[in-house]
Amino acid sequence: MTLTIVSLLPKLQNTNGDAENARVLAARAGWAGLDATVVEVESAASIPDRVDAIVLGSGSDSSLEESRAALLTMHDEFRRWGTEGVPILSVGTGWELLSWGIELTSGHAVEGLGILPGRAVPGQNRATGDLILKSPRFGMLVGFENRARDYVGAEASPLGRVRAGRGNGRDSGQEGAVMGNVYGTHLHGPVLAKNPAFADHLLEVMATRAGLEYVPGEHTRTVDSYAAAARASQLVAAGVTVSA
Repeated sequence: MTLTIVSLLPKLQNTNGDAENARVLAARAGWAGLDATVVEVESAASIPDRVDAIVLGSGSDSSLEESRAALLTMHDEFRRWGTEGVPILSVGTGWELLSWGIELTSGHAVEGLGILPGRAVPGQNRATGDLILKSPRFGMLVGFENRARDYVGAEASPLGRVRAGRGNGRDSGQEGAVMGNVYGTHLHGPVLAKNPAFADHLLEVMATRAGLEYVPGEHTRTVDSYAAAARASQLVAAGVTVSA
């Protein structure tokens, strides 16, 4: 059996390299002895019959309407994937497009697909730099943020508490949104490359749903040691302690 990881709209939604999270999942699956492939999907017509995980990265505001139009053709699939527990990772504007909607500084609003609670609203200033949070499930998660909007309405189900950076903003002290196996986050990096525990959780869900077992391989441990060193350096630079 081959696990199929769908990378949605990689031509439009890969401004910060977030679409590469799909290849992180495929690589880690391979190191664990599981067959996995990444399928790039730009329209509903190219969705494969089997979908074990979905990755939707971040794009530019200039492509919001084009991305939204493409995603709307997959609305029923998103509902089904969410109901069936298929892992969905959405980052940046990809997350915003799966929300209730996006409010732009021009006053124009872009309606979202309503898959995740909350909406994106204009921030007072652009958020750039380190973003570090503590997740009750994954521990310290690190990456960087680069955006002009805050996120409201997801206070009941965040990915974690902010330790450095702005996260969802509006003094919420929170970052991200989670509903079942659907995740939204501002973490760029790519987030799964920098945070193996997060990637492994998604892979465990994928494998379990497929009747397989995910056991990280020896090469995984070697790669994870590099990620751990990079995470430690970022924590030190940001003045964040693991026990914080």
